[in-house]
Amino acid sequence: MKINHQIVVFDASDLAAESRFWAGVLGGTVDAEDDWHMVFVDREPRVGVQLAPNHVPPEWPDGTPQQIHLDLWVDDIKEAHDEVMSLGAKVLKSAEDPPSEPHSNFQVYADPAGHPFCLCWRIR
Repeated sequence: MKINHQIVVFDASDLAAESRFWAGVLGGTVDAEDDWHMVFVDREPRVGVQLAPNHVPPEWPDGTPQQIHLDLWVDDIKEAHDEVMSLGAKVLKSAEDPPSEPHSNFQVYADPAGHPFCLCWRIR
């Protein structure tokens, strides 16, 4: 499986503040949509921020668990799906049909310990 981009995605109730912060830290720019912002550095996606209106910050290390996950962008979703499943992944949410975004789609999985991640792909 070829991974094109590894993107850490933060949940946030204030997308603008969160994406501005990470763009500032990383020296990047923000591409904003209504419920999703992507921080680009050197024209490459680095950090995603998704709208979570009821977001509650974690009380780490002694409180609620972390609230980020990996987005792994792949060329061949069938190959990537088969590979992660063979390694012990579990599907948490199937891809939308039709997808909510016109040029991409995603499917949500959990690793063997239950940590979520997404396989994402472009629709051509």
